[in-house]
Amino acid sequence: MARKTDKYKVAETGEIWTSDRKSVIVDDLPALLFHFEGSYYCIEDVCTHDGQPLTDGERNEYEIVCPRHGACFDIRSGKATCFPATEPVRVFPVSVEADGVYVEA
Repeated sequence: MARKTDKYKVAETGEIWTSDRKSVIVDDLPALLFHFEGSYYCIEDVCTHDGQPLTDGERNEYEIVCPRHGACFDIRSGKATCFPATEPVRVFPVSVEADGVYVEA
């Protein structure tokens, strides 16, 4: 039997400008919603290296840098792209509907 997924409305369509981000809550977890080059991406807002938030990290294209120790993560896949992180961050599926942007948990 397939696991039921919950869908959370996290933003209005057009609320987040391209190349911007928004802190959101998905299934009681802090997350970051990104809008970049016409697509939306959502990752859990936690560095897998030390558990600190990625909220204020610099974003370079599809990569966010942890502001604490410089670990990097791909916002599309969650993959850790440089040390000290070796584990990926959780990625949430995103869909854009007529009434807003939704994230699944």
